[in-house]
Amino acid sequence: MGVDCWDIDRDARLYQGPFPVVAHPPCGAWGQLSHFARPRPGEKELALLAVDQVRKWGGVLEHPRTSKLWSVVPLPLPGNFDAYGGYTILVNQSWWGHKAVKKTFLYIVGIRQRDLPPIPIRFDAIGYTVASTKNRKTGIRVSRELSKKQRHVTPKAFAEWLIVLAESCCIKRGMPAIGL
Repeated sequence: MGVDCWDIDRDARLYQGPFPVVAHPPCGAWGQLSHFARPRPGEKELALLAVDQVRKWGGVLEHPRTSKLWSVVPLPLPGNFDAYGGYTILVNQSWWGHKAVKKTFLYIVGIRQRDLPPIPIRFDAIGYTVASTKNRKTGIRVSRELSKKQRHVTPKAFAEWLIVLAESCCIKRGMPAIGL
């Protein structure tokens, strides 16, 4: 699994291809609680750049299901395609071992849905949540809330699956695909 990481230190904004990408731009400024977010200067724009990179080189962009990015760009909702051949699927990170369900949108360009790597769908009982959950009638908490650090963790198995997905995307013919 060859991975060429472009992070904050290497400055992912400078990536110029040619390989498919796994894009995980900061989501705080795009999320349900964006009004509480304090993004660094230029951080919100990274998501827009990530969309452009996935469209240009192929690969996948990961963001929370509640991300406002889908309506701003706009990106296709599940069941639809855009002019770039891109589409969105909804996954639960719990399928790859996250303690909470953590519903996640994946915007994908460069691979047909039927050719996606196998998704390990699981129906385990989930005892944690990323937000406070109480029974409306009794007021009793029905699941344990994860810490901020735990909420932001990406399961290793999910990260590896995203890399395999990117490796499978072939926008530029004749190029070997590696994860970014």
